[in-house]
Amino acid sequence: MKFYKDHYDVIVIGGALAGLSSALMLAEKGKDVLVLERHNLPGGIATSFVRGGIEIEASLHEMMSIGPKGNRLKVGKFLEDMGVDVEWLKVPEAYHASIPGLEVTLHPGLETFAKEVDAAVPGTYEKVLKLLNLCHTVFDSVNELSIHPMSKVKMLLKHEAFVKTAGYSTQEVIDSFDLPQKAQDLLAPYWIYVGSGFRELPFTIFAVLMADYVGYGSYIPRKFSHEMSLKMAERAEAMGVQIEYRQHVEKILVKNGRVYGVRTQRGDEIHADYVISAPYPNKVYTSMIEPKSEVPEGAIKMVNGRRLSLAAFSVIMILDKTAEELGIRDYSIFHGDTMDTDLLYRDLAGLGPYRYLTCICHNLANPDATPEGTCSFSITTLPRVDGWQTVSADDYDRVKHEVASQMIDMMNKYLGFDLREHILECVIETPMTIAHYTGMWNGCIYGYAHTMEDHIVARLQTAEEEKFIEGLEFAGAHQISGDGMGPAVTNGRKAAKNVLDDMKKREAAK
Repeated sequence: MKFYKDHYDVIVIGGALAGLSSALMLAEKGKDVLVLERHNLPGGIATSFVRGGIEIEASLHEMMSIGPKGNRLKVGKFLEDMGVDVEWLKVPEAYHASIPGLEVTLHPGLETFAKEVDAAVPGTYEKVLKLLNLCHTVFDSVNELSIHPMSKVKMLLKHEAFVKTAGYSTQEVIDSFDLPQKAQDLLAPYWIYVGSGFRELPFTIFAVLMADYVGYGSYIPRKFSHEMSLKMAERAEAMGVQIEYRQHVEKILVKNGRVYGVRTQRGDEIHADYVISAPYPNKVYTSMIEPKSEVPEGAIKMVNGRRLSLAAFSVIMILDKTAEELGIRDYSIFHGDTMDTDLLYRDLAGLGPYRYLTCICHNLANPDATPEGTCSFSITTLPRVDGWQTVSADDYDRVKHEVASQMIDMMNKYLGFDLREHILECVIETPMTIAHYTGMWNGCIYGYAHTMEDHIVARLQTAEEEKFIEGLEFAGAHQISGDGMGPAVTNGRKAAKNVLDDMKKREAAK
């Protein structure tokens, strides 16, 4: 019996959230789909691991676009519509901001959030609420336009706020509200999740982030992010998708400008009409297309013209006391000595000491995350790939532990006790860890940086021009919707929709 079929409608390279979302959507439309995953488990960084007999979340801090049961947002609704049953737990707050002169815990809900900012910085309620409502309006427009593109005239008539703010940076729009600096600082902590300073970050990106996280709150799966990916894979297989693990795709086969299949590392040549790739375009266009002569010059120019966003460095600890016993009161803490986002972004190009950290205590959203009498506490920074590309193999272990030690020392000073005295288990994740485990280009988890020259609006306008090879689509953090696990699901759906639209067009042309 042959391991693979003679032909598939679609081959998906990568069984992480984006690839599995593509597979689910295609299978729901009756397409014959093969998913090839290089690892022995699905999920990519949406996974967990076990140390000392304790299962530990590997990466997820919070998930956007889920929404409450009975009123799901787009990601939560998609998963439910596909029959993927995940038990979601709501994160209790938006975040705790620990920045110079401010120690403030903020909660989701536009009015609630604005009132809490006002309590810390009196006289700002109306301005902050107006800004958040603007974010929500832009958020609604982005969601509609991603599904129903329209002419510029119709867009202006129906989505005036989106059009008027699309050409401005986050800092420019915030400045127009004349908010005190402390209020601006309280609005800024999430910046690191999109990976550009406010003077370079398009307001559209900030608006979507704030409206989703602040407007609706965030969620985590009860059984960690791996619950989500495992259930997506299980459901895809039940729908007829063939998923094969430990299958490393080496080449994407192209003839006369169109894909016709892939070849794996072990030598299997598998044919299909379409290929959806999780590997970054950087990897695909420089080393995966066969023959190389099929790579258009424009594809190389495109990847050279885009800047990689952020990677991740985390110190994940299991501590020997509960959060309450240790005095850890907040699920999510953003801590730093400044909220000058542009300065912090520049700082992330190096190897530390990093000045801005995000900390998560999973037990404060999921009390059963660790055994009784213990808690999980992680310290994360999201460095740019620049600095970590300079670390040699000989220096790697030393640098890794130096950076981890600096981050622990910084949080020890804030928390008022020595974390090291309470560690039962400790795991250090670096950009190299991610690159090795998932194959992500240089360990970059956040795709291409959102800048005023290259962001969601510009990418929507150039999407058709950037289809350099027919039948080849991309799905992952590196695509239009950007970074994060929620957008990864959206990007996977978008890739599947592009395939389905092209199938209809080809069928109509026969």
